[in-house]
Amino acid sequence: MTSFRANLKEVWSRLTWPDLVSTAVVAGGLLAGIFEFSGGFFSFLKYLAVLASFYLLFRFIGWWRNRLLWSLRNRLIVAYLFIAAVPILSIVTLVVLAARILYSQLGAYLLYEDIHKRIDMLADISEHIAIAHQTLPPTVTESDSERILAAQSHAVHDRELPGLSIGFSNEQTLSQKVIPAGKRAFAGLLQEGDKLAIVSLRIIPDRKGERVVTLRVPVTPDFLSTVAPDLGGVQLNLMERDTGGVQQGLKYKSGDTQYVVARPIVASNRTLQAAMFWIDSQVDVVSRLDSVYVGPDGRVELVRPVFAASNARPSRLNGRIFTSLGELRDSYLIFFILVGIVFVIVEAAAFATGIVLTRRITRAVADLYRGTQYVQAMDFSHRVQIERRDQLGELGESFNRMTGSISQLIEEENKRRRLEDEISIAREVQNQLFPSTLPSVPGVEIEAICKAARSVSGDYYDFIQLSPTHIAIAIADISGKGISAALLMASLQAALRSQMLSDGSERLSMAELVSRLNKHLVRNTGDDRFATFFIAVYDSVTRTLRYTNAGHLPAFLICKGASEQLDKGGMVLGVVDDYVYEEGSLTVAPDALLIGYSDGLIEPENVYGEEFGIRRLQESAIHVQGAAPLMVAESLMAAAEEWAGTPEQADDMTVIVARLR
Repeated sequence: MTSFRANLKEVWSRLTWPDLVSTAVVAGGLLAGIFEFSGGFFSFLKYLAVLASFYLLFRFIGWWRNRLLWSLRNRLIVAYLFIAAVPILSIVTLVVLAARILYSQLGAYLLYEDIHKRIDMLADISEHIAIAHQTLPPTVTESDSERILAAQSHAVHDRELPGLSIGFSNEQTLSQKVIPAGKRAFAGLLQEGDKLAIVSLRIIPDRKGERVVTLRVPVTPDFLSTVAPDLGGVQLNLMERDTGGVQQGLKYKSGDTQYVVARPIVASNRTLQAAMFWIDSQVDVVSRLDSVYVGPDGRVELVRPVFAASNARPSRLNGRIFTSLGELRDSYLIFFILVGIVFVIVEAAAFATGIVLTRRITRAVADLYRGTQYVQAMDFSHRVQIERRDQLGELGESFNRMTGSISQLIEEENKRRRLEDEISIAREVQNQLFPSTLPSVPGVEIEAICKAARSVSGDYYDFIQLSPTHIAIAIADISGKGISAALLMASLQAALRSQMLSDGSERLSMAELVSRLNKHLVRNTGDDRFATFFIAVYDSVTRTLRYTNAGHLPAFLICKGASEQLDKGGMVLGVVDDYVYEEGSLTVAPDALLIGYSDGLIEPENVYGEEFGIRRLQESAIHVQGAAPLMVAESLMAAAEEWAGTPEQADDMTVIVARLR
């Protein structure tokens, strides 16, 4: 009862408003149908109930499928069905369909062959009459000859050709229409109006000229009863052209002409034979026979279809097929039965093997599932019992080893979280190293963007106002990435600000300043740690820019579409202790644009392996040189990312833009 309530509660929790509305509509439609309510509203309600029932059926199938396939055992059973049972059923279905097609074609062949056998028989009789008519002695009159030959033919063939009529005539109107040009004989089906007959026409020489011998067997129900005795009922349908009116019955299209049934001819005393066993089902046989049609007005149609329909039993057709095998039929039947028995045994063994394997697999999975419940309850002492040393046993052993190391993994996870917290703190500290407010110097507009490849960046930029008219602009790239680069960046920032914030620093030589920073890094960092560095001091009164580039990518100054690189200085910081640096100085034209950047901005590669490069960066900057500094910085970042074609970064990307009015 508790399980039923739980299932009912689960079903109720899954119901949506459309489900409830559809259920109500279906219930209303059922009540309207049971109590036979009529009227426009109730008819519309019944129509909605049908639609709602399809919706509910679809929902139920989805819910039932999910519940059925939740269990691994059910999934395996379904897999076995699709792997084993469904292919076998498909093969059996294909064999049955192929057998029915084969039997249908065999039945059509028997009917076609038997009728054409009668046609060939008439042709042979007419040929025999023609030869005999020419070899009679002159003393025998033509009428006696024709009477004698007809009597002989009737005596021999009346049993096989019931209703046979033989006539001689000088009239050649029909023969001229039916017999092909260059031929002297015709044999086949002839449809005259609504009558069908097997006819043989032959032109034979006569003492006075030519005569036509006509042999005719009308196709009647009695005649059809003698045709193809292995078949059941036989029916020939005479066809006529479809005139487009309202007509009932079968329509048949041949070429561009459509026909309808004019008159059926049904074999008398012919019924389907009784089935020999339960699978001896009826086979429908459909075929087409061609006839020559002669209309009431004398119009001749050389090809008009006759639609033949019949039925048969496979057992009778098998008897026709295997007649020539004689006693071997029983041997083949016994062999077939033995193969069938072996097949059933193999299928039963495969089914039993599938059940055993399913139980073993699902039992192992169930044990693992219970083990996960213990792990979920934080009980890591539970172990899965290993019964067999197969792959499932190894899986259970792996689970036991996993639960034994979970506490260690939890400890490692805690360490990782603490490291992430430390990295987060380092990122916050680094963000405080970047200038929080931009200096205010008349005629100078400054913007900067730094995108870190990791949580913390190895790129560094700084803006320091030295006096009301002097501003220092610095950019650096620390070797390495991550926390170690961030620590070296903090050391460089502290040393730089300690030098630049002293009195008179606006008059300090940039070469001397960089030399001091170089000594600081050499004496306080390892041999494998260094930094590229660029610093410039701009005097807005004299419009003088003094700079030193210590191994950094050369900044460039853009003015009126031209670009000038600032590359005077020396090697990177932190390598040689007493290295002497060079200072560059230039006078800045009005409305110039100073751009500094890190290597992460020029090193992105496109799909062909080509770097973005300094030249493309300069061209991009010249293209937007009239825009605001922030727009220029964003445009350069976007150009580099567009060149790479991916938002992923391999290195830190930093750019500073200063508009010098």
